[in-house]
Amino acid sequence: MKISLVASVLAAGLIAGCASGPKLDYSDYAGEPVKSFYLPAGDFDGWNAISKDQLVVWTGMNKAYLLTVTGFCPELQYAHAIAITSTANTVDKFEKVIVGRDRCFIREIRPVDTKQMKADRKILREQMKKGSMEDSPAKS
Repeated sequence: MKISLVASVLAAGLIAGCASGPKLDYSDYAGEPVKSFYLPAGDFDGWNAISKDQLVVWTGMNKAYLLTVTGFCPELQYAHAIAITSTANTVDKFEKVIVGRDRCFIREIRPVDTKQMKADRKILREQMKKGSMEDSPAKS
């Protein structure tokens, strides 16, 4: 019972305000730095600001990259929209993330293992569900 309580508390802490499911740290799933990535049609499917100098860019259903930026980009965490420059649909360390009037240079690009992250998220959901069922009062 102690283990399931610890797992429930841990899982609850990980989801902290996320209605769509447990949040995991993207940097834990990021691979070694790469020189560039292909941006189909020069557009991306979505993005999430992780911190004042990191964001995840989704280029497909299971393709994401963790970008670390440098330069003056104070609004990254609060931005509603961004743009990313590319050359011939390729984003490399010479490109920029544009947030409003600010241009943040890309310092590092790391692919994210989204399949493993989704699998781990599923396990956390199952643990949370199991933990909440064990915490429910038994019916007589």
